Amino acid sequence: MNNQDFSELMRQYQKLVYTVCLQFVRDPHTAEDLTQDTFLSAYTSIDRCDAAYYKQWLVRVAANKCKDHLKSAWARKVEAQDHESLPEPRGTPPAGSALAAADPDPQDLFLQKSSAEELDEMVRTLREPYGRVATMYFLEERPVADIARLLGRPPATVQNQLFRAKAILRKQITERRQE
Repeated sequence: MNNQDFSELMRQYQKLVYTVCLQFVRDPHTAEDLTQDTFLSAYTSIDRCDAAYYKQWLVRVAANKCKDHLKSAWARKVEAQDHESLPEPRGTPPAGSALAAADPDPQDLFLQKSSAEELDEMVRTLREPYGRVATMYFLEERPVADIARLLGRPPATVQNQLFRAKAILRKQITERRQE
C-alpha cells in the first residue's frame, strides 16, 4: 500500500476510529491522540491485514490502543485525580506483581476480541429513529447531509438523532463495563 492509498484509508475511517477512541476514554483530546497512534501503528503493520478487513482491523487496533492507554499508570493516576477514583479494569493484575509479566488474561483477550463486534451490534440494534441514522453514520460512514437526503429528514433532525443515539450508546457501554 502506498502513501496515497493509506491517506485515503485514513480519510475514510478517521471518524470511526475517533468515535471508538472517544467511547473508551471520554476525552476528546486523548481520543485524538489515540486516533493518531492507531493510524501510526496501522501504517507500520498494514501489510498484515487483508484489504477486505481494514475497517474491522482498524477498530480492533483502536480498541487495543485505548485499553493500553487506560491500563497505563499515567492514565490511571491523572484520571483518578480528575474523577476521584477510577476502578481497575477487570482482569488487570496489580502493578508490580508477578502476574503482570505473565501471559495475558483470557478475559482481557476475550474483551479485546468482542469489543468491536459488541459496538457494531449495539449500533445495529438501536431503536428507531436512531438505529438507521446511527448505522448510516457510524458503520456506513455517510455524512449527515447524505443521511438527511436519503431519509427525507432535515439535517438538524439527523444531528439531533445522532446526538441521542450517542447518548444511548454511551449508556449501554457504561452498563456493560459495570457488569
